[in-house]
Parts: sequence; C-alpha cells; structure tokens
Amino acid sequence: MKLNIKNETSQLKSVVLGQPNSMGGIPELEKSYDAKSYDTIQKGIYPLEEDIITEMNEFEKVLHQYDVQVFRPEIIENYNQVFARDVAFVIDDKMIISNVISDRADEQDAYRKIFEEVQWRDIINLPESAHVEGGDVIVWNDYLFIGTCYSEDYRSFKTARTNEYAIEILKEYFPKKRILDFELKKNDHEPFKGILHLDCTFNPVGKDKCIIYKDGFVDENDYTLIVDIFGKENCFHVNEEEMFEMYPNIFSISPEVVVSDKAFTRMNNHLRNEWGMTVEEIPYREISKMGGLLRCSTLPLVRE
Repeated sequence: MKLNIKNETSQLKSVVLGQPNSMGGIPELEKSYDAKSYDTIQKGIYPLEEDIITEMNEFEKVLHQYDVQVFRPEIIENYNQVFARDVAFVIDDKMIISNVISDRADEQDAYRKIFEEVQWRDIINLPESAHVEGGDVIVWNDYLFIGTCYSEDYRSFKTARTNEYAIEILKEYFPKKRILDFELKKNDHEPFKGILHLDCTFNPVGKDKCIIYKDGFVDENDYTLIVDIFGKENCFHVNEEEMFEMYPNIFSISPEVVVSDKAFTRMNNHLRNEWGMTVEEIPYREISKMGGLLRCSTLPLVRE
C-alpha cells in the first residue's frame, strides 16, 4: 500500500475503522482515561456494546457508499478498540505508530495485518518517551497542527496525550512542514473544562474552512492564529455545549462530503446551506459518550 495523506479532506480511498465488538464491561470510574467517559460512567449512561456496533455499522455503510476501502482491526476480547485514530496516523507517505497511554497499549497488536500492508521503511516508530496520539495531529497541506500540554503537571493528566518531545521528533521527520503546536486545556474529570485532543476543538473541512471551539486553547493567540490562517468567514464556531457534544470531530470523505452526527442540526445546516457541502448524517450519540466521535474512529491511509 502506498500511503498518502496530505490533508484532512481530499477524496478518501482507504481507511481503518475502529472495532466495536467485544468491548468488555463498563470501566471502573477511576480506570476511565478521558473526562467524557468519566462523566458518563458517573451518570450511569455509559454506552452498551450493541449500540456502539449499530452506530459503527452505519458509518461503515456510508464509507462503502463512496467506494472507500475499509480495514478493521482484529478483535481483542473484552477490549475497547473503537478509536482507531490514536493507534497510528499518517502524514504524507509515512505512518507514525503512536506511543499511546499504557491503558491502550495492547490495541496495536490488533493492527499487525494492516501494518504489514505498508512497506517497513514507511513506518516510523517513535522513541518510547515521545508521546503522541493521532487525535492531536491534523495534517493540512504545508501545515501540521499539533495539540499538546506544556503543564508541569503533564504526567498527572490522563488526558495529556502528546508531549513536547514528540513534536520535536516530528519536526525532524518532516522538516518542510510548518509545524504549529497548540496547548490545550486539560481536565481528566470535567468534560466542559478540558480538551482530550486537538480534533475535539478544531477540525478543517472542505478546501479552506474549519470548525473551531475558541475556549479549548490555553492561549487565545493560538485560536487567533488558526482564524487568521483560514479566514474568519471560513470558520464555523461552536459553543461550549456543542464542544461537549463533539461537534468538531466530524469526518471528511472529500472536500464536498462530510459524515456528521445527525444530532448536530445547527452545524449540519450551515455546512449544507452556507458552504454547499453534502452532509451524510448518521447516529453517533452513544459513541460520543466515550470521548470521541467520527474522526476519532478512523485512521485514514490513502487520499487522492
């Protein structure tokens, strides 16, 4: 397989979609590793496996409808494998294997057959102390947008997934990219007060547009920089409640087609009516209860 990911929206040819089967039971509250899961476990509304399967099957149907080749990881018994984005990610023609948090380390074993489709020289294994997950890395042509946490308390946050060392390593591998790092607000237990990954607060769509949540950034200048890059008229701003519901984390099949949660009425109408996009709406409310949505569920391998 010849990997090719230059941006987030070019016509998708092949992708890995996460695995909803055999998720195991509801995690213990203290073993949750993101604020949204912590919140839904505490409220007694953590999703059921049968509902997760239904939602991911709807996503797969849409991908096949657009002739996308879909790979799935092998099933690990009693293990949550929904969010493929964090296991690995592709920049240009290289696949970077993430150093995920220890709670999820076994997930990568289920991807071995997929990794074997890629030439070994196109796979980058980072040093063990370089922590990064695909949800924090947004590829946008000449830019790499990367979410991180510079807090002295970095190691105490389960939601701090990408560190400064990983960003320095990526700069060495991709010297021609303009790499912009954005410090995100972190909170392990209160989903309104923290951002798990960059794609939970910012996500490009179309050819020159984006969805953004202003208050996800520690430094407002980072938000301003993104708005300057895309242009204010090309930014759809979500509010706090919409961030909580995961509005930014939709998925592009092409510059003209996005897959979105059917509950996102205000944004979906804007994408259609103001930006002229085709919005494929599917139910994804249950998966959102685990701290991720459509972009989180995918690992794109090839775009045109």
